[in-house]
This record gives sequence, structure tokens and C-alpha cells, in this order.
Amino acid sequence: MRVGVPKEIKPYEYRVGLTPDAAREFVAAGHEVLVETGAGDGIDASDQAYRAAGSEVVDSATEIFARAQMIVKVKEPQPCEWVQLREGQILFAYLHLAAATELTRGLLASGCTAVAYETVVGPDGISLPLLAPMSEVAGRLAIGAAGLALERPAGGRGLLLGGVPGVPPARIAVLGGGTVGTQAARMATGLGADVTILDRSLARLRALDDLFQGRARTRYATAAAIEDEVLVADAVIGAVLVPGASAPKLVTKPMLSGMKRGAVLVDVAIDQGGCFATSHPTTHGDPTYVLDGVVHYCVANMPGAVPLTASHALSHATLPYGLALAAGGLRAVASDLGLRAGLNVHRGFLTHKAVADSLGMSVETPEAALAA
Repeated sequence: MRVGVPKEIKPYEYRVGLTPDAAREFVAAGHEVLVETGAGDGIDASDQAYRAAGSEVVDSATEIFARAQMIVKVKEPQPCEWVQLREGQILFAYLHLAAATELTRGLLASGCTAVAYETVVGPDGISLPLLAPMSEVAGRLAIGAAGLALERPAGGRGLLLGGVPGVPPARIAVLGGGTVGTQAARMATGLGADVTILDRSLARLRALDDLFQGRARTRYATAAAIEDEVLVADAVIGAVLVPGASAPKLVTKPMLSGMKRGAVLVDVAIDQGGCFATSHPTTHGDPTYVLDGVVHYCVANMPGAVPLTASHALSHATLPYGLALAAGGLRAVASDLGLRAGLNVHRGFLTHKAVADSLGMSVETPEAALAA
């Protein structure tokens, strides 16, 4: 198969769909790899590095979309990209369609087959192996973002996360005990912050209790518990996930009036619409805004700030799935549970129920769409 890697064009996105090492694996498996010139600049991977890996470097994204049978990206295609997709072409990327009606309609109109990293499942049918590495990165970045936003010049309370001897540390509430929440709590406790993790899974809370050995509190996430913790927190990390679906709004606008002035909300769920009612997407160039005295950090591609780490972590996770897609095409999607769960759009059909429910659109099962 001919695999294309265009340069990412979303603002402040420096990651790349395939590292040179990953491209080499595709070539070794008998596939052609087309890479847009400069695609690896954000990770210090030169065009020559891709050529040495056996790739063909081409001058434009237009050529990539025209020639490639499969497009491998990091972020969702932008309007000028999705209009170049076509029937029979496979798109393999993060899509987050539950919060993107226009993109969804564009993909449906293109007739392409779109497999979303964030809904591919592991052999257990539950884990999300292609979302996990970026969740690890985003969770760790979230605490750094909270620390900077708490500084007075950013509009924050002027509070140091870990405090100093004689001065209490910041109180951090982490909403969600999955990969993002766990990594955020690890970073926060490591800095000496006072951390509470809230989740609705008792099994997960027990695991977190064992993991942190008293260095972080765990609390069952009732509405009352969330409100209690948000109102006393100096920073709240939104780390909730419903695979494929819009994130639930756990912090309401009325809660903001009761929060500390200069407190911080970091919405890691913003790709899925955000878990704070007052969130809207921001960029690395202008990451925060202040509403009702509360600093909001809602960057929609947080791992893009550390593209070297993030691109390699992502390529390691996506490589076996990408190779399976390149080797088998639609047969791989039909036969592999993980890839079938990742199928969001196929030839004009929306094929992921959680996405369809979030958008109020009709859905077809992956099996029926592929058979049609």
C-alpha cells in the first residue's frame, strides 16, 4: 500500500504521523511511504532522515492526498485537508468527532474510511492503546500548565504548587482516575501538592489508593463530592473520558462563583468538548483565559508542545495497527476487533455509536457498513 504522511497544519502542532523509524518499518514490510517535505521539522527529523528510511519526500500535501491510499496523521484533518480525501482512501489519525460536527460531515461526504486512534481498543476490548500514550503525556503536562497558570502574571492566585516549608502547598482536584488523571496525580504528588482524585469506579479508586500509598486521597465522584473538591481547590484537572462520546460537564458555570479567585481549571477533555461548562478550545499561542475570576487552560492539542517525546510515543503505539491496516486494508478492519472499534466513518456511514449519539446523527454498525 502507498502510505502518505502530510505535514500537520493545525496551529501549534509540531508532531508527525510517522517518525523515520516507523516509516522504515512500513518500507521493510513492502509498502511505499510518501512524506511531505518538512513534515518532521518539529521533531528534528530531516527530509534526509526519511529518505534514508526508504521514504519518498514530496513537495506538497496535495500530492500526498492525491497519491496515497492511506493517510497517517496526528490531528484531525483541517477543512482544506478533508476536501482532498476520497472514497477508498483510509485515514488513520486522532479525530474526536463527538465535538466536531463540521468535520464529521466533511468525512462522510468524502466517502473515505476513517479510523480514529482514540476509539481503537486493545485485545481486551476495553483498553485504548492508541489514546494511552498521549494521555500519559497530557496528564503530565497538565500539572505544569496548572503551575504556570497559578502564577500571578497569568491571572492565578500566585501560589506555588508544592509550597515551601511553613507554607501549605496547592490543593489539586483531579476529576477522573484513568491514564490522564493518574499521570497528573503522579506529577502533582511528586511536587508536593495536596491531591484528591475523584472517580466513579470503586475498583479504580482501590488501585489508586494502593498506587499512591497515602500520598493522594481518593474520593467517589458524586455530584456533591465534585462540588466540594472544586470549591476548595486551587487547581482542577479535568481528566474524564467516555470513549468516543462528548465529555460530561462536571463543573457547572454556577460553581465558578464559589471557587477561589485565581483558581485554575485545566481541561484535558477539551478534544471531546470539555468537562467544564465554561471551557472552549485554546491554543499554545494563547492558552488561557479568565472567566469569573477563574483561569481556564483548554489547549486542544497539549502533547503538541512536546512533539519529540509525543511523536515517538505515538508511533510506538500506532505502528502495529498501521502496519495491519496497510497490509489488509478493509479486511483488517473487518477482522480485527481493535480496528473495527476504531472505525468512525466508512463510505458515507457514521459507524461509532457514541459519536453518533453525541452528534444526534444516525449510525450504522461497522459490520453492516463494511458489508455495504
